[in-house]
Amino acid sequence: QRTSSQLDTTEEEFNWLLKEEVHAVLKQLQDILKEASRRFSIPTPGLENQLKQENFILGSSTMDQVKGVLTLQGEALTQADINLKTAKSNQVMHFTFRDDKHWKSTGTIQDARNHVNQALQLLSGRDESYHFKTGAEVNKLMDAVMLQLTRARNRLTTPAAMTLPELATSGLMKMFTPPMPGDVMVNFYINLSKLCLTVYQLHAMQPNTTKNFKPSGILLDITDQIKSNFICHIHMVSRC
Repeated sequence: QRTSSQLDTTEEEFNWLLKEEVHAVLKQLQDILKEASRRFSIPTPGLENQLKQENFILGSSTMDQVKGVLTLQGEALTQADINLKTAKSNQVMHFTFRDDKHWKSTGTIQDARNHVNQALQLLSGRDESYHFKTGAEVNKLMDAVMLQLTRARNRLTTPAAMTLPELATSGLMKMFTPPMPGDVMVNFYINLSKLCLTVYQLHAMQPNTTKNFKPSGILLDITDQIKSNFICHIHMVSRC
């Protein structure tokens, strides 16, 4: 059995840990998250044109069905020059962004940054003047911080999916010249440090085909669609 003196010493050490070491570790975590938030910063409106333009060659996961170059300026995709070879006709089609159109990844990046900032707010509410009374209180704070950081990570690793009807009516399909044919759809999204382009080629269903869904308008054979992912590394988080 521990003596009263040993218990007093243990309690003093634990109180010192709560008062000194915990705050030192939380300060280190705050500094890391501040830098992460800075990396996610979105340019001040009106100053986007001062950012450097960078070109990235599409890397295809399915041979040569898609080739092209994407031009990135900050978080905006200002130009897309895409050559697409369709399986149906085996012809190469060429598309570019219209001069008055560009695609922004602001939603994904901003959501991730908001979660990082919420984690920072949780930590700033427990600065060095705050005295933690129990280890459970520290664990509760860290659980809340980790929840926000997990949500930030998931926003980048699991992009919000768009259904084909949503994609068909989105502004993205109106950005290209010449206009894309009705049986081809494309989508851009951020996944970690990658900018991804997904190409869908749609096929009309046969009249006697049975499916488990009832889309409005023309029936599209979703299960037989040709879906190819094309990735170019952009290292979004590490950019200044």
